[in-house]
Amino acid sequence: MYQQMIFVNLAVNDVAASKKFFTEVGYTLNPQFSTDDCACVVISDTIIAMMLSKQRYADFTQKEIADSTKTSEALLCLSAESREKVDELVDKAIAAGGTAGKVQDYGTMYGRSYDDLDGHTWEIMWMDESEVQG
Repeated sequence: MYQQMIFVNLAVNDVAASKKFFTEVGYTLNPQFSTDDCACVVISDTIIAMMLSKQRYADFTQKEIADSTKTSEALLCLSAESREKVDELVDKAIAAGGTAGKVQDYGTMYGRSYDDLDGHTWEIMWMDESEVQG
């Protein structure tokens, strides 16, 4: 069965620093699609983050590129398999130079967030699926 993928494209100031940051967080880079002006960060089989230099990012839009340290362009939320995995991933991001964000604890939902080196906000969320009503 076809699995739809998402490619999140984000403008960054320093592609090499982004490569280092996201590998320290625990993700891998796809070397086939990573260059000096693009880091192809593999988050999962269906989620790819493309960290593009601002010059390269501008090739894909006619709009002004947001300064993500001052303006919220999006909230990127990823699931985690447990509360511990939420903490592990966010702690790695902070150790790699990210900035800690909010903690949200609702008992059956737990999340933390961080801003990466360019101010993009990443939320990591665990949800007790036995509590989700379908």
